[in-house]
Amino acid sequence: MDIYRAGQRATLKGNPDWFTGTVWQDAIIDTPEPARGRAVVVSFEPGARTNWHTHPLGQTLFVLSGVGRVQKHGEPVRAIRPGDTVWIAPGEKHWHGAGPETRMVHVAFHEAIDGSHVEWLEPVDDSDYRAEPAD
Repeated sequence: MDIYRAGQRATLKGNPDWFTGTVWQDAIIDTPEPARGRAVVVSFEPGARTNWHTHPLGQTLFVLSGVGRVQKHGEPVRAIRPGDTVWIAPGEKHWHGAGPETRMVHVAFHEAIDGSHVEWLEPVDDSDYRAEPAD
């Protein structure tokens, strides 16, 4: 059993190769093999978002605060709010982030396969990002 104390691990700034805008990440857990789970609290400043990406075993998002956006490739942008849970299927191309004028914080859960938990793709175009959410 391991206990990770609050403040033991540094908050990391999101890699600009994977995110647009300012994003902060606080690790919850990155399990050692043979387990393959990973969980992180991700804080998006207004206008910040991920690039398009996929997860080999899917991803679950749980929104803690703020109002954000999520989009599956080929479908409309959707709003996400505190208490919402989003399931993203394995291999599904998507992005998620804050609203243009609101912060958003979520917990992201996903698993690795063969050491990989995400495939990063191209940035989300501003016109796609700023589309009015369908709900």
